[in-house]
Amino acid sequence: MSHRRGRIAFVLVAMVADEVGGGVLQSLDAAGRPAAPPEPVADLAAAVAARERADRPRWVWASGATTYPALLRAGVRVDRCHDVELTEALLLGHAGRWGEPRSLAAAWARLTGAPVPSDPPPRAAEPPGHGQDALFESLPGPPGPGIEALTRVYADQLARIAATGHPGRFRLLVAAESAGALIAVEMGAAGLPWRVDVHDAVLAELLGEPSPVGGPPRRLAELTARIADAFGVRHLHADSPAELVKAFARAGVEVPNPRAWVLRGVDHPAVPLVLEYKELYRIWTAHGWAWRDAWVRDGRFRPEYVPGGVVSGRWATRGGGALQIPKVIRRAVVADPGWTFVVADAGQLEPRVLAAVSGDARLAAAGGSGDLYAALARDAFGGDRARAKVALLGAMYGQTGGSAVPALEVLRRNYPTAFGHVEAAARTGETGGLVRSWLGRTCPPGSAGLDGEEAAPDGGDRSARARSRGRFTRNFVIQATAAEWASTLLATLRGELAGAAGELVFFQHDEVVVHCPKERADVVAAAVTRSGERATALLFGETPVRFPLDVSIVDCYADAA
Repeated sequence: MSHRRGRIAFVLVAMVADEVGGGVLQSLDAAGRPAAPPEPVADLAAAVAARERADRPRWVWASGATTYPALLRAGVRVDRCHDVELTEALLLGHAGRWGEPRSLAAAWARLTGAPVPSDPPPRAAEPPGHGQDALFESLPGPPGPGIEALTRVYADQLARIAATGHPGRFRLLVAAESAGALIAVEMGAAGLPWRVDVHDAVLAELLGEPSPVGGPPRRLAELTARIADAFGVRHLHADSPAELVKAFARAGVEVPNPRAWVLRGVDHPAVPLVLEYKELYRIWTAHGWAWRDAWVRDGRFRPEYVPGGVVSGRWATRGGGALQIPKVIRRAVVADPGWTFVVADAGQLEPRVLAAVSGDARLAAAGGSGDLYAALARDAFGGDRARAKVALLGAMYGQTGGSAVPALEVLRRNYPTAFGHVEAAARTGETGGLVRSWLGRTCPPGSAGLDGEEAAPDGGDRSARARSRGRFTRNFVIQATAAEWASTLLATLRGELAGAAGELVFFQHDEVVVHCPKERADVVAAAVTRSGERATALLFGETPVRFPLDVSIVDCYADAA
């Protein structure tokens, strides 16, 4: 997110066909035009490191996910970049062209009028240690677009960004997304500290001994037998939804599916056993011994993060399940000796985003307090915090029926601008329209029926689909903006930590984890707080809404508040 030393940029192209390890650099001006002839270099990593020390430029490359890992392995870290592939996806979405290929080759083809190639399919997830060893190892097939293509696509993207409704905001979105690509690679390289012995102890405590033949561990086998007994049968596959539904039906209980939220409303002795089985089965399959053997190496868990991997802009992972680590398994995330974790979590993030983006002065005033729900309760709900929370969450998520109706009416009456903001997004979605986040991320289009391209089977189905679409767009404008705030926090924190001993090791939605020497923990905690304040100012300028971070300094991730 830094803008030091002007706006100098370098386009970087790796030559993968003839000279592995070499490449081409192209200096650009602020408009993306070449400022000097292309410069072939024999040692690309050394050339990038030299330019980084001298100028701290903004590097322009086709994809940080494919370019930056090799540089990082060569010991080269860069301050900032423009990721053409991620930017192209944002610009295509903004133009209502979700799903079109976003690669450099596709963008170049659109500029030149050539046939647009499909994006290559995502590569299969690989555990750590299976990546390329060489810097820009040669890949099979013809070489991709060269320096001219990359330079012209970059200039075209700058022009398209300038033509958006809020170009300043969109530039911030591109910068945060591109910084996220750098951070994702760096976090994957650093890895999350992981104690295998603690993990094994937790698994033994929860699951019992593993099966010597690879089947379910002892605790799951015992639960399976008890579930079968509760249904009065000799054998049952407790992990089979179809068998569970049939077993309940034979017991006189009709359930549409055996999901946990359905079973919690069922009175049958098998229910608590099935719920326990589901929880333990998920741990065994998602974070059990096989997962540990595949994903933990040398005391580190190294997933592959995918910035913007969800339509709202939230991150995803490609293999490893990093963003779904149960709290009990987090007991294995233990800091190195002499080190600790600084864990920061943004509380009540989405309600505060609504307060900031809607322009509702009364809700913004409530958002200036440490507990927004309590302030809302004092202001309009007679001190009833739970009722205030139900109303605000109901407005954002479309929970507009049942017991939420009276609370929503209070919200509508007292905070009409905020209520109208999400209602307008819902109405836009119901009629097939597109909505945008604060910085300009655009939601994907609805189904063909909603867009009027294909008639729904009947009016009832169409109405239900429209309401579902409205619930999605209602929350998209808030959740996507919350993701932007979190990404901006992460990018500014990376700048704060540059050159310091601390390293970012984990990021999940609105939570960030820094691994640092114990004597630096207070300094890192202060940097996290400053980064949150900076992210708020970058997105919303002068606003009374606060975005407080709950900061914990812990030796074990599971102990974070």
